[in-house]
Amino acid sequence: MIRISLALSLALFPALALADPPPEPPSPSSKQLVVVSFDGAHDNALWEKSLAMARRTGAHFTYFLSCTFLMTKADGKQTYRAPGQKQGRSNVGFAQSREEIAVRVGHIWQAHREGHDLGSHACGHFDGKGWSKADWEREFSAFRVALAEAWKKAGKPEAEPEGWADFAKNGIKGFRAPYLSLSDGLVPALEGFGFSYDASLVTKGPGWPSFVGGLPRFGLPLIPEGPSHRPVIGMDYNLFVRHSMGVENKRDSARFEERTLAAFRNTFRKEYEGERIPLQLGFHFVEMNGGAYWRALDRFLSETCSKPEVACVSYAEALPIIEAARRKADRSAF
Repeated sequence: MIRISLALSLALFPALALADPPPEPPSPSSKQLVVVSFDGAHDNALWEKSLAMARRTGAHFTYFLSCTFLMTKADGKQTYRAPGQKQGRSNVGFAQSREEIAVRVGHIWQAHREGHDLGSHACGHFDGKGWSKADWEREFSAFRVALAEAWKKAGKPEAEPEGWADFAKNGIKGFRAPYLSLSDGLVPALEGFGFSYDASLVTKGPGWPSFVGGLPRFGLPLIPEGPSHRPVIGMDYNLFVRHSMGVENKRDSARFEERTLAAFRNTFRKEYEGERIPLQLGFHFVEMNGGAYWRALDRFLSETCSKPEVACVSYAEALPIIEAARRKADRSAF
């Protein structure tokens, strides 16, 4: 497991450009969608915790996996080289042992079997703002190979479940860029690799996905938070920076939890009672400020997912619902 100080010091976001709103947003869905995702998807204890939360609340999640957690450092020195980096480098480290990999791939397969969405967060968590299409394709290829060989790297090729090879080749349809950092080469590479959606944008508030060609692009929203209702990206790391300047503060954990829960509730209520634009929230496999943000998420989902006409879904599950609303909007325009 990565120490929290390292994981968070590497998670600083560069300046982000807000996505333009879709020119013709679809008609309101009959359901209020809540879409929760986790970046990194490494810590096995948090795999267990998130899967238990999902079963308890009825939610489905999207897990954006960083592929260096499917190899040891020794493996990485032999097989992984990110664009513009030295052989075997990773900004987020590697698995500490083959035993750790074995537990992790078991969780990934369990999540897949339980209806969750597994997406790509690339491999070594590098900033791709200057990457070409070929650079992104190189990183996507490394991810696909790492996932395909995960049981072998875990030292348990005989335990690989039937269907894993197809899952590794065809089952990863979503992507979120590390640092939410983009380049002109990203979308062409995503389309070339057959991704169904991108979730790397930031929007001024809850928003429908924009479309580049046929590729839906989702954005984490700015949401009002705190006594002054200042906007902050709806992601645990950004709340961590807002609340404690990115320095771990367990003493005020309960206060940060309440502020976060209030922000989630207020943003949800506005959409639920209004246009029912999907609410997207992002998290990491790191419990910051004493777990304040994971506790707030658990409480929010526990009280929200069972409400009438609410669906707590993954990005993969949200897509057909949004596509149907989009087609309805197109028909109503005539």
